[in-house]
This record gives sequence, structure tokens and C-alpha cells, in this order.
Amino acid sequence: MTVHLIKLCVGVDDLDDLRAWHERRRKAAERKGEPFLLRHVTRSTPRRADEVLDGGSLYWVIKGQVQARQPIVALEPTQREDGKPACAIVMAPELVETEWRAHRAFQGWRYLDPRDAPRDLGRRRRRGDSLPADMARELRELGLL
Repeated sequence: MTVHLIKLCVGVDDLDDLRAWHERRRKAAERKGEPFLLRHVTRSTPRRADEVLDGGSLYWVIKGQVQARQPIVALEPTQREDGKPACAIVMAPELVETEWRAHRAFQGWRYLDPRDAPRDLGRRRRRGDSLPADMARELRELGLL
């Protein structure tokens, strides 16, 4: 049975900012002649790794809203800069936009049941896309979008 992970996307203002971050990582790997892998290093390794790797995604909470997900392709043991053990969550490069859903702040990552995951937007345009991001977010929080 598939299970997802959910994580705060700290330091990112919107999806365009996250895309730019991914592009910077891609270019840095290209300059070094290394393969491009999107990895997020975290202290804890999911105990439900088999379920995460069975089609799970990492859902990103940006500015208090779940806004996108990235399929998880691997969980790799690694070390943090201080030498302590960690887990690298390796994600597919595609960023799948989801319906926005409010989510409170938390530390680390959490499991997310597929029944609780927001739906992918696919080709549908999100209502409020033409509005400035801050205004659209505020209108969603008020339940007006």
C-alpha cells in the first residue's frame, strides 16, 4: 500500500521559486559533470520505506499551503555535514502541482495517507492563477477561491 511524505518547503515563496531552486541544482550538477538528482536530506529514515517507494510522493507545503508534489524514486542512507547518519529522499525532477490545501507548520516530515492527499491539478488551471500569489493565497484562506 502506498504512503506519501509531506514536508515544509522552507525558504521558498512560491512554485516558481521552487522551480528556480531545482534549475540551480541541475546547473550545478551539470557544471560538475555529475548526474542530476534532486535530493532532500533529512535526519530520519522512513520506517515505512517500502510503502513510500511503492508510488509515494513528497508533498511540499509552501507558505502554509500544500501546493505540489514530487514522486519519490529512492531513499538512500547518507551522512549530514556533521557526520551523523541521515536519509536522502531522492525525487523525480517533475513538479506536479496540486490543489492548494492549508496545512499548519510542523518539523521534519510526516506520513500522508493517499486518501488525505490533495488532487493533482493536471492541465486544469487553478482558480486564481492570474492573481498575485499573495492575494490568491489570502483569498483561499478566506474560502473565497
